Amino acid sequence: MKTLILIVAAFFALSSNAQIKKAVKGVTYGAKTTAVNAVEVNILEEKLTAAGEFTGKVKGTIIDVCKEKGCWMKLEQTTGDGIMIRFKDYKFFMPQNIVGKDVVLDGVAKMTTTSVEMQKHYAEDAGKSKAEIEKITAPKTEIEFTAKGVLVLN
Repeated sequence: MKTLILIVAAFFALSSNAQIKKAVKGVTYGAKTTAVNAVEVNILEEKLTAAGEFTGKVKGTIIDVCKEKGCWMKLEQTTGDGIMIRFKDYKFFMPQNIVGKDVVLDGVAKMTTTSVEMQKHYAEDAGKSKAEIEKITAPKTEIEFTAKGVLVLN
């Protein structure tokens, strides 16, 4: 009888613990942030075309993360190779298993030109082949986002 009671008690303890974990919504890296007032990626692109710089929150899906230590990631873009995301003052890094996750970024976006050398460095960090890296021969103008905080939504 004692064994049955212990099994039932353990079951309830585990199931209540699982319910608590389900109630937690998102994990924040860096400065605490929420999804309130976050704009979609296409809105960010429009705002950058008009103003050249955007300060605020952006919501999107992660398509790549630095394989070395999570020191950068890329956000899915409506057109292009993705938006490069770096972290303010390198105060935090991201887990490498968040590709496909939706996130909210809080920070500053701007148009920038990435040198061939830096593109090759990022390609190495992403685990690209030597042949793919050698194809990089010209600087690239792209959106760069410096995040002070990242909220992983799912």
